[in-house]
Amino acid sequence: MKETATAEERIKDAAQKVFLEKGFDGTTTRDIAKEAGVNSALMNYYFRSKEKLFCSVFSDMCQLFFQGMQDILTKPLELKEKIAEIIDHDFNMFKNNPDLSLFILNEIHRNPERVMEAIPIAKHLVHGIFEEQLRDAIARKEVRNVDVKSIFLMIIANTQFIFQCKAMHMHMWQVSEEEYYAFADKHKKLICDMIISYLFI
Repeated sequence: MKETATAEERIKDAAQKVFLEKGFDGTTTRDIAKEAGVNSALMNYYFRSKEKLFCSVFSDMCQLFFQGMQDILTKPLELKEKIAEIIDHDFNMFKNNPDLSLFILNEIHRNPERVMEAIPIAKHLVHGIFEEQLRDAIARKEVRNVDVKSIFLMIIANTQFIFQCKAMHMHMWQVSEEEYYAFADKHKKLICDMIISYLFI
């Protein structure tokens, strides 16, 4: 059983790497087998098809991202702290997995139904404790009357773009990867300050 689990893990790890680099359409089972150091027959034995393997990898990657957000949203924190933690979470997630944002975005365009099936938790992110906190703050006239969905869009748009276009920005600005990430850390604070300053009256 241990050998079986190890082989499956190697295949999934390799699939994640290759899918992130090439996307679903650009990846072949041969690419994954080569990266995992196994033959195609063994890979097909465990996962049957590229489609099933992709669904497994995609579900794991999305769950990692959205579960982290869900954990923050249900914490007993003040609204400002919660927004700051969500921004920090998104930045760290995409900094550590720079291809993840485009990977999810491409799949949303290619097969939006699969995204919702893979990450049912995403359907409930904008509701619950966070939305109640926002409504209470609006009622107390502490924050602007903003739809909770708009807050998530502001956060996602501002945190993902800097990583989606990293290569282009590095080339345009003639900076190293180390310099770029140093800039990104400063930009994260700017985004947090900007969103909180806009929301809170």
